[in-house]
Amino acid sequence: SLTLLVTVIRTAQQAKTVRFLHVAFDTTGDSFLAGDHHGNIYVFDISRNRFRLVQKTGQACTALAFSLRRTTEFLVALADYTIKCFDKDTKQLVSWMRGHEGAVSSISVHSSGRYAISTSSDTAQLWDLDSFQRKRKLNIRQSVGIQRVFFLPLSNTILSCFSDDSIFAWESDTLFCKYQLPVPDCGPKISYKAFAVTRDGKSLAAGGRSNLLHLWCLESKQLVRVIQMPTQVRTVRQLEFLPDSFDGGASQTLGVLSQDGVMRFINIHTCKLLFHMGSHDDAITTVAVSPNGRHVVAIMDNGSINVYSVQSLTQELNKPPPSRVAVVSGGEADQELSNLKVKVRSEVVQRPAKSSGRRTQVKTLRPPAGSTAEDKENELPAGLNKKRLVALLKAFGEYPAKYRMFVWRSLLCLPENHAAYSSLTDKGLHSAYLTLHDKYPIKSHKLQRGLQRVLSALAHWAAIFGEVEYLPLIAFPFVKLFQNNPMLCFEVVATVIVNWCQHWFEYFPNPPLNILSMAENVLAHHDKELLQHLVDCGITSQLYVWPLLETLFSEVLTRDEWLRLFDSIFSNHPSFLLMACVAYITCCREPLLLCSQKQDFEYFFHHRNNLDVGAMIKEAYRLMGNTPADLHPRTMLSDFTPLTKGQYPVFNHYPEFIVEYQSREREKIRLQEMEYLRERNILAQEEEKLTQQRAKLGAMKRELKVKELQLLDATRRRFLSHQQDLRATQIQGLDQEISRKMDLRERETAAAVQDLEVRQMELEAQRRRFEQVTNTLHSAFLPLS
Repeated sequence: SLTLLVTVIRTAQQAKTVRFLHVAFDTTGDSFLAGDHHGNIYVFDISRNRFRLVQKTGQACTALAFSLRRTTEFLVALADYTIKCFDKDTKQLVSWMRGHEGAVSSISVHSSGRYAISTSSDTAQLWDLDSFQRKRKLNIRQSVGIQRVFFLPLSNTILSCFSDDSIFAWESDTLFCKYQLPVPDCGPKISYKAFAVTRDGKSLAAGGRSNLLHLWCLESKQLVRVIQMPTQVRTVRQLEFLPDSFDGGASQTLGVLSQDGVMRFINIHTCKLLFHMGSHDDAITTVAVSPNGRHVVAIMDNGSINVYSVQSLTQELNKPPPSRVAVVSGGEADQELSNLKVKVRSEVVQRPAKSSGRRTQVKTLRPPAGSTAEDKENELPAGLNKKRLVALLKAFGEYPAKYRMFVWRSLLCLPENHAAYSSLTDKGLHSAYLTLHDKYPIKSHKLQRGLQRVLSALAHWAAIFGEVEYLPLIAFPFVKLFQNNPMLCFEVVATVIVNWCQHWFEYFPNPPLNILSMAENVLAHHDKELLQHLVDCGITSQLYVWPLLETLFSEVLTRDEWLRLFDSIFSNHPSFLLMACVAYITCCREPLLLCSQKQDFEYFFHHRNNLDVGAMIKEAYRLMGNTPADLHPRTMLSDFTPLTKGQYPVFNHYPEFIVEYQSREREKIRLQEMEYLRERNILAQEEEKLTQQRAKLGAMKRELKVKELQLLDATRRRFLSHQQDLRATQIQGLDQEISRKMDLRERETAAAVQDLEVRQMELEAQRRRFEQVTNTLHSAFLPLS
């Protein structure tokens, strides 16, 4: 049976219950994490009966998991779709993982602790927990959503379950698809929503929008049994196997959480209903079972946590499991589901037993002794009342620093209207503060975004706060103080505006002349000399009171001085703020009497000065008690009025027609600016097009010039070639002429030679004739001997 050990209730201001959302056991099963609606993460040690706050995330968590390799680290998925890893001992942020575009519904850590899988409706992502880098991402079609993706125990197999009842098994290293379980083609469609796997990784239970459960054998990849739950079960929300020390990992007991908030534990082999926990009046939202099977932690519908101890369940439970999972014989694919269906028999139903001989212990979660102020920012000590707080304040001059924030929350009676605040933030950034960083540049991007968010919420709450130029000066000190809780920051600023800024906006857009005249009247009563000096120098209350009010003293006081002052402001009537302004002026009367130039006064009331803030606060208290009733601001200012619970009050203490006119003018200017920017963008685009066209024209000119040069070069080359051809022709003609003349000369020479030869022959013949004649004559005239 189950024994209820303890009920844990998390309370906030005015005994309001803060809901727990998720729980997760560590590997030992002796301690578990729990995250509440405010973003606080607690660790509960069951064996030591202790708990402690280990982290404040500032936003609700959507999933929790312990990191198995480093036992002090845990993973938390947040509402902004990110996953953060923290160390529960040092409370330090280890890593911040981004990548999801929807809320993370589950985190599964590999048995080695090396990897983790985070699942949202549209994707599953595999993370390396050593480097905290994303290794793989599983994207799917929009028509098929992811129900859950998780590691099988003691293996490297990833099981992915989709909204169309398809189940795939993947190898975690390569993401190779190992197998797919066959989708049952007969019987009613279950629409799987809940899954559970035995510790040996051999059996898978799946359930959904039906009272039927499917029991799969992952070794044979077959559906081995369909279990029909009682008729009270219409939808299965969660399935959890209950481990036992002697089952060898093949768990026999399955817990089935249904829509009626009851978790029924059945034996998956005998299909007997063993016991149940929860009821219609005490419904369960979600359950976590310790790895050793000794404890069960349930988050109830009222937001509390019940911790159960699992005793010996019955003799039936402790019987050894069968040697193997029975598989439907025959193995025919068309076998009907009716052959596998077994109804759960309601024999002996055991309720969770309370501890014998004593009442169930109910613990209300409050800050443990010795916790820091940071741990207690959202907590309120018991027994606080305003009179005792004011007495403590007057005795010590300020509240203890580590309790200051939740003392302020108590004094201001903040309603913590989460839904109302969300409806304001859902409207996004207000158009009046889109360019806030241009006018008020802040180094810290976190503070810049926080200020922008709070101012936008205020502007959505009341239209005038989109027009008030000094609103950032009022809000910024509180944004710095409550930067981790924007909703509280908004409510503090709204409470200050409603109570301590009464009648400020009646003369908008001018300063509140009625309020300034109240302060001036008080100053005239208590220090006529100083007021006369200010009048003689031409200094009005718009210069010596309004700078203090519109900045709430943040320009003239240090952080610690400002906190001390607001301890008293929040502890007294709203008129104390005006008295503090007069007290500041009277405490600085000596340097003010030495000033005569307007710029000196302007500088004085916008910068820090040598001032004892304790003396100033005492002077403010003296003024509160010694100012005549007809001059006292108390008679003209209402008593403190807290913000209402559920919805924030309507704020309309301002000239609506002026605000509406300014809003219309600002909207007109914004639209004109948008139109100007659009036209300038169009002009820039046209200039860009013109520049591109000019560039194209220049490129075309260059191309034409290149072509022209190429044509000129080709023409020159053709001309040169023609000249060369002409010269070659001329040379060829000369060569032919020379050859002709040479031939002619050769012929003439040959003819001349022939003529000479003929002449020579003639001469030779004449010579011979002459010789013959000579010889004849000689012989004729030869002397006679």
